[in-house]
Amino acid sequence: MENGPASLALMAVLAALMIVAAISDLRSRTISNGLNAAMALLAIPFWMAIGLPIWPDVPIQFGAAFAVFLLFVGLFAVGAMGGGDVKMIGAVMLWVPLPLFMPMLTIMAIGGGILSAAMLVHMKLRPSEGPVEVPYGVAIAAAGLWALHQQYFNQFQSIGST
Repeated sequence: MENGPASLALMAVLAALMIVAAISDLRSRTISNGLNAAMALLAIPFWMAIGLPIWPDVPIQFGAAFAVFLLFVGLFAVGAMGGGDVKMIGAVMLWVPLPLFMPMLTIMAIGGGILSAAMLVHMKLRPSEGPVEVPYGVAIAAAGLWALHQQYFNQFQSIGST
């Protein structure tokens, strides 16, 4: 897989979109469908830019991201996550290499736990009548940025690999 100018530019756009989504989620507890659609649709030219083989790698990447999306749709169905967060997870996973799926989801869960704890403390200090709404887009963006860094910018990734 190549890290040419096109792939680097697309990764920069994804990073910017994830940061915008995180800020939006912090401010209004919403992530727009437009942001999520842009993240998802830009994965296609990214796959072409990095030379991802059309068969079987593209269907595998899409299928794995869709499986993660469906898992989080279940969490949405029981009220544990917002719809924008679920769509963002699906869109970001289109960019994440398969070996980094579980580490990214783990980092996202840890970040979400920290955010939840911070929101509970905030609610204790400033009580409100509404339910606690965790801006999970922040954890998704942080984990997505980490995953991009690990795969495409980590110069030490060959240490210890066979």
